[in-house]
Order: sequence, then C-alpha cells, then structure tokens
Amino acid sequence: MANIISDETIEYVGILAKLELSDEEKEQAKKDMGRMLDYIDKLNELDTEGIEPMSHVFPVDNVFREDVVTNGDDREQMLANAPQKKDGTYMVPKTFD
Repeated sequence: MANIISDETIEYVGILAKLELSDEEKEQAKKDMGRMLDYIDKLNELDTEGIEPMSHVFPVDNVFREDVVTNGDDREQMLANAPQKKDGTYMVPKTFD
C-alpha cells in the first residue's frame, strides 16, 4: 500500500462529513481510503494516449424531450373547487397589511 492515510486526514474528512467515528471505524476508513487511492494509482498507469474523453460509457443523443403542453388550459376545472374566486384566480385571505 503506497498511499498511507494519516490520522489527521481521517479526522479532517470526518469533520467535513460531520461524522463521529470510533477508533475502529477510523482504522477501517484509513485502510479503505488507502485501497481506493492505490486503485486510482493503478488506473493512472494505463496508457490513455489518443483516447477521447467521454461523459458517458454509451453514446447518448438528445436526452431532452420537447417541452409540449399536454393538459391544456383547464382553468375552470381547477377553479371549480375553490372556496372563492375572482376574475379566473383564487381569492385568499390577506396575510399582511
């Protein structure tokens, strides 16, 4: 394990994450973080020359749909159950003067 995580680093990460870790949990977190960093180091050894960066593993084309109104203007139906209405709007009590 080339990446040795210090106790101070674990304390700092715990503070940032708002976690209260026991001594056993801190030791386990140190081991886990070390293994993660070792794996990242291993990935950094790969030759990525000429490989184009991508945001998704699979090609994604136009994931957005058109914003089309499908329910229309049902103002009268929406106001049908209003206790009070005026000029096509809801009437509510005043909340301040």
